[in-house]
Amino acid sequence: MIDARYLIDYASDAAFAIDGSCRIVAWNYRARRLLGYTRREVIGERCSDVLQAVLPDGEPLCVPNCEGVRCFEQFQPFEATSCLVRHKDCHWVPSGIASVVMSRRARNGDQLTGIAAIFLRSDKENAERPLAGPRLQIFAFGRFGLTVGSHGLKVEKWRRKRPLTLLKFLTAHMGQAVPREVIIDCLWPEADERTGWERLKVTVYNLRHQLRAAGIPEEVIQTCGKAYRLRQESVWVDARTFETCISEGSAWQDRRRWNKSLDRYAEAKYLYRGDYLGEDIHADWCAEERVRLHEMYLEMLTCMAECHAELGRYTEAVAVCRTSLVNDPCRESTHRSLMEYLVCLGRSDLAMAQYHHCRRALADDLGVEPTHETQRLNRRIVEGRATASVGRSFRAAE
Repeated sequence: MIDARYLIDYASDAAFAIDGSCRIVAWNYRARRLLGYTRREVIGERCSDVLQAVLPDGEPLCVPNCEGVRCFEQFQPFEATSCLVRHKDCHWVPSGIASVVMSRRARNGDQLTGIAAIFLRSDKENAERPLAGPRLQIFAFGRFGLTVGSHGLKVEKWRRKRPLTLLKFLTAHMGQAVPREVIIDCLWPEADERTGWERLKVTVYNLRHQLRAAGIPEEVIQTCGKAYRLRQESVWVDARTFETCISEGSAWQDRRRWNKSLDRYAEAKYLYRGDYLGEDIHADWCAEERVRLHEMYLEMLTCMAECHAELGRYTEAVAVCRTSLVNDPCRESTHRSLMEYLVCLGRSDLAMAQYHHCRRALADDLGVEPTHETQRLNRRIVEGRATASVGRSFRAAE
């Protein structure tokens, strides 16, 4: 059998190979020239972390369980005819992606031989060809976006906006059969039953037409009696994958597998590009889900910081806490964690400064003082009794 790694060195294009975990196992000289990374810098890294590819309109192409991974698992090649790949120096490189997938028999042995060889091609050489059997991908965090295979849909150019709102509404109720009267009340609250039903039928027809025109091979919007649902087996949604990554990261954390946990949390953090359906900030039907996912994001950042701290990476833990506080300046538990990690770095001065920052934030936004727990931690630091294990000893004393 041909080893995927051996294809790389003989390729005329920039190329690399990945194993069954989507980690890079081979990287040729042309890839180094194109993206700036040496072989040593990328071997063992996730291909998504290195490429960070996005489509021309900005939708992420490299996401957990991306379309490429799905194709490779089904022993099918993947291509993206036009995308942008991140250079080591952080500028974007216009490119296209092609691949060769190892056969089923080739994968029966050592996964380190590689399951696929991936080629980065000059964007000018790419022909526009649709990917066979593509899946609809929905990006609900931040700016709403849709992709089919490796092509972004320009939803902002859809002539009718109601079909897009309907798709968002069904996405927020993923997998559920939503009664038509509930949908009508959301989209046309002023309409009577008959008028609302006629409008809904037209909107469903237009949405299905838009998706078929984009190359979706199957019915994504399913009729269930007098209800409609978005078939979750036919779509990929960033918010659902976000939750899966956090759940898996938490499971690894419970088993004290800090690095594996951080891998999953990092994927979740990458997916969270902004508030859930942030463009519909005044829509009541997605407000509760937006709050729930935002809280999940902040809790995940807390867990990330804890994993870094367990590995002795206090600088990274501090950075994660600061990211969390940008999103919620009054999250007092995060202020305490940040103070503890700063002490572990030997920066008690910054820890005390953080306490005063916390106090001001709580006073300005909520009109309250820090809790007794936060005040006691600050006193321990001020009195010089804080040690490298201040966080653990403080909690034990409680």
